[in-house]
Parts: sequence; C-alpha cells; structure tokens
Amino acid sequence: MTAKTILIVDDDPTQRRLMRAVCEKAGYPVLQAESGEGAISLLQGEQGQDVSLIMLDLRMPGLGGMETLKRAKAFREDVPVIVLTAQGGIDTVVEAMQNGASDFFVKPASPERVIVSINNALNLTTLKGEVSRLKRKRDGAMGFKDLIGQSSALRNVVRIGERAAASHIPILITGESGVGKEMIARAIQGSSDRAGRPFVTVNCGAIPENLVESILFGHEKGAFTGAHQKHVGKFQEADGGTIFLDEVGELPADMQVKLLRVLQEGDVDPVGSKRHVKVDVRVISATNRNLAEEVKSGRFREDLYYRLNVFPVHVPPLRERIDDIPALVEHFIQRYNAEERRDVRGVQHEVLEVLMRQPWPGNIRQLENTIFRAVVLAESPYLSARDFPFLAAEFEAAGVDLGPPILDAPDNGASMVAFSAPPQRSLAGNSSTPFENVDVFDRDGHLRTLEAIERDLIKLAIDTYDGRMSEVARRLGMGRSTLYRKLRDHGLEVRRAS
Repeated sequence: MTAKTILIVDDDPTQRRLMRAVCEKAGYPVLQAESGEGAISLLQGEQGQDVSLIMLDLRMPGLGGMETLKRAKAFREDVPVIVLTAQGGIDTVVEAMQNGASDFFVKPASPERVIVSINNALNLTTLKGEVSRLKRKRDGAMGFKDLIGQSSALRNVVRIGERAAASHIPILITGESGVGKEMIARAIQGSSDRAGRPFVTVNCGAIPENLVESILFGHEKGAFTGAHQKHVGKFQEADGGTIFLDEVGELPADMQVKLLRVLQEGDVDPVGSKRHVKVDVRVISATNRNLAEEVKSGRFREDLYYRLNVFPVHVPPLRERIDDIPALVEHFIQRYNAEERRDVRGVQHEVLEVLMRQPWPGNIRQLENTIFRAVVLAESPYLSARDFPFLAAEFEAAGVDLGPPILDAPDNGASMVAFSAPPQRSLAGNSSTPFENVDVFDRDGHLRTLEAIERDLIKLAIDTYDGRMSEVARRLGMGRSTLYRKLRDHGLEVRRAS
C-alpha cells in the first residue's frame, strides 16, 4: 500500500528533524522543504503528486507561511494544511483558517498532539472525497477517474469505455457478479454528453415477474387491480439520460419482446394506455450470464441480443486484476476509517501479499466486505492476519503469524536509550550473519552517530532475513516505503539469497 506522504515546510532544521521523526514513527513517509519557495516548487514537481498533507511553519524568511498557504491552495485545494507557529495569536490563526488551513498548533507540540492532528486532517479529507464521489454518483457525473486501480486489464476497460461514451449506441457490459459493472456504466454516462442527466438503475432479476412491465414501462390509473394512480415507468424516468438494465438476462420472454420494441422504435407502451410515449434514452445493459449460450438454448431472444450487444464491454474478474488489489484495499480502509471513526493506517505487507493471492469469487464486493470487517475488528494501526479470521487457513499456509500484531512502543514524546549496566563497546550480533556486531562506539570510545549505527543495523537486518524486505521492515518497526528511502539515503543495495 502507498502510505500518505507528508510535506514538512520549516526553515529550522531542528524542527524539521523532530517533525520528521514523529511522522515516520507513525508510518508516514516525509518530504521536506526549508522555504516557502522550495515547498511550492516541490508541489508543482513530480513528487508533489504524492503529497497528502502539508505541515507549514508560518514564520519563514522569503516567502512567508501565509503566502505559501495561499499559493499551495491555489493549485492543490484538496491537500490539507496544518500550520505551525511559535506565537499562538488568535488573529494569525483565524487568518490561516480563512486561507484554507485545516488545523494549527503552537510549537513545541507533543507527538501525540501532532499525530492526532494529522490523522484527523487525513480522515476528514477522505470523508470529503467520499461525499464528493457520492454527489457525483447522484448527479450522474461520475467518470473513469473514479475507478480504483491501474492494472493493464482495467486500463483496457477504460479505453474501450471511453470509446463507448463517445457514441449513442446500446452497450452490453459483461462480467462476473461483483466486478463493478454498474460503476463502469456510470463512468460511461459521466464521460458522455448525457453527463448530469438522469441515470436510472433497474435490477431485472429482482423484480417480481408480474410487475416487470409496470415498473419498466409504467401504467395508467385503473389499468389493473391495485393501480390506484398513474405510474411513470423507469424508461420515462430516464428520459434524456441513461437507463442501466442490470442482469438483463433475467427478463421474462414477453418482456424481451417489449424491450426490443423500445430499442427499435424509441417509445414505450404503458400498461392501460392507448398511445405510445416517446423516450430519448441511452440503454446500457449488463449480465453475468453468457447471453450467446442463452440464445442457443432458447432462453434469450436472438434479435434482442444483437440489439443490446452493439458495443460489448467485458470487465475481467478481480483475480485477473491483482495489481488493483492494493489500491482497492487502501481505498476501502480510508473509506471505512472515515465512516466508522477508525484510525487504521494500512495493512501489513505480508498480509497484503496473501490477499493478492486469493481467488475472490465475489470479486470487488467480497473484497470490500472483507476489508470492512477487518477495519472494524482491528486493534492495531496496521491490519494483521488475525483481523481476517475467515482467511486463517490461507495465512497459516503462507507462514504468516496469526498471533497478536506487534504494536509500537508507547511514545512519551522523547526517544531514550537506557542501559541497566555500563555500556559496552559493541552489541553482539548474530554469529551466523556476515557481521560480528553493530558497533555503538567508535575506536576512541565515543558514541558513533545515529546515522552510522542505523546504516549498519539495516545492513545486518537485510542479511539476517535474506533480503526479504517485508520481514526486514517489520523487524525494524518501519514501513517499507520508509525502509526503501533509508536504503537510498545510506547507499545500500539489496541482495536476495539464491
């Protein structure tokens, strides 16, 4: 999973170092800028797309914090900004909030206060994004950018869907249950010239057979027993927009004939009406059946099949799009964090690897429900194997520990090293490793720098665990993204045992 990257903007290197330590301990990768100008340049560059939150000092030489805030919000309005100030004047705070800041705190602040502020800001951003997505869904304005994932299979679906959106011909979306056929249909409408117009969904398999005609095409008052008032059918509701006929293969034979007439003539016959009603509707249908086989068996009309299947779009099952699983997991964690007021940061990498190997017969719908349950059950910042009780056998087979997850040690605001005995020159290492020890002191008896000790410790961990980076990161108590950054900083290379 991709962790949320935080940009720290402060001209004081000590403050940057302290904030960086707090953020990285909480599992957030960090970028730094020592000036407002540097921050704006970074945000406008390639790295800027990774920034999910900005921690901004208000008092800096050159481009001040307030002006930096205004400029950043001008082109990255979605990114939350937490302002830091050494002087907590109410006027300054009010001005920062008016310019788009999501929170503030007075330096120095405790690590707990900083992390709570970061988590709240990120959760609020996620909630706003979900509200915005639901609003686009309601307004019929969802697009292909709302689809989660970047696998080659999904990109191919998007490419075909974009071509379909440019036309007005009927579309048939095929795929297993739970792959997201309705999302594809909504993206097609939102990318077409019918965006913002009605999008009416009908589950043809969920309608009682004796009500299908009335629900689809409407009825007049008194048309049949119980018809106490006139009812406008789904096709008339969708006039000017799009109707999505989900599980169209479930339609009874007589309704298939009436649907064919709508496609051919562009009008509907409400039950009990003496005249036709013209409708301007784009028809997108979907099915998890093989309609060609249904035609051969006589259960589906051949002429209707060819009318619906003018532009076919096939959505592959999730097991053929495993590269989309990390992004989907991250999306569902963020969504349910916001909805359930949870604070799950991600999923352990060895657990994610097992999730990516599952067949997921229920596809995205099954994965979503699984992550929802895990987020609710989670007792640690990262989802562990024990948060997925229904996959216990799979985790055990993969050698993933099912015991309680390792929690970070309580942070009291300061990092301390205590010795119960006089310090020795070195800490003994594993004799089976190529290193005999990790030296804490140099040859003159002075403490070595933390950077030098860290480099040796990372190198020792890589060799001890044969270059298995998930295990190295877990044992060192850091995220994999942080580990890889430290590898680059220290100039270390990874060698896997053969």
